[in-house]
Amino acid sequence: MAPPIRTIVVGTRGSDLAIRQTQEALAQLRAAFPNAHFRVTTVATGGDIHPEDPIVQLGVGVFVKELEVALLRHEIDLAVHSLKDMPTSQPEGLLIAAVTRREDPRDALVDRWDLLLDKLPQGARIGTGSPRRATQLLHLRPDLKVAPVRGNVATRLAKARGNDLDGVVVALAGLRRLGREKEASQVFDAETMLPAPGQGALALEIRQDDADVAAMVGLIQDASTAASVRAERALLSNLGGGCRAPFGAYASLSGNTITLTAMLAEEDGKHIYRVSARGSASDPDAVAREAYRKLMETGAFRLVNAPGGNQ
Repeated sequence: MAPPIRTIVVGTRGSDLAIRQTQEALAQLRAAFPNAHFRVTTVATGGDIHPEDPIVQLGVGVFVKELEVALLRHEIDLAVHSLKDMPTSQPEGLLIAAVTRREDPRDALVDRWDLLLDKLPQGARIGTGSPRRATQLLHLRPDLKVAPVRGNVATRLAKARGNDLDGVVVALAGLRRLGREKEASQVFDAETMLPAPGQGALALEIRQDDADVAAMVGLIQDASTAASVRAERALLSNLGGGCRAPFGAYASLSGNTITLTAMLAEEDGKHIYRVSARGSASDPDAVAREAYRKLMETGAFRLVNAPGGNQ
């Protein structure tokens, strides 16, 4: 397949991690289309413009809206996102054309003592901007003082050893992409600290009517990742797309079987509802529906419209 004659303009957020993720996606595209021409441009999103505001207050899609506007205005041809930042539905005229091979989806603890979670001192102060992580931390260690923290990965890691915090919990994928994985004191098992839907995966979003870019981007889709994250995001969609209760989901693939584990929780971590569902990898939506049914049977339905968040 011949690449388009025009230069493909690729939009990304301006953080070090976002740039690294875009380079990762472009490396795959350039390997498939060595004669194609790409130009990267950065776009500031609402989450970048208001770095101190809690994500929950900023709303759904806070890290993607401005990139989507740029796509619709034909200012860019392709947007590279962290899939976990994306709402479960896209604006009219846009689509997720590919999901690339997933980086490790687990969460990691970085603390000043380089200790495991169960060895941290009583009342240690751990920072996270994610209600999902905060809830699961408090479930594992109710004595911890969990505090909100925002900023890029480097900023949060610096705060982990600052005056106000003793540690932070961040996505392992971000540490790995930035070459800082060795700073992790502990990597949580995905079943212990359930990640956000799509965590670790990159989404490539385009205009629906751009057949040239769609054909290019589709060639770097990773089928296993696509099936797994489809199940996770379909469950989130079943819960209302913008489910405000702390929510985590992780789907693993073995042969042709998807296992989807999910949780809904109260923010204090005292009540966490967890379920698992299995089914064919060819129908991840059906697996998500089964997980949804099981969650509702546990009594978690009362949390679906609760305040909180699932990042």
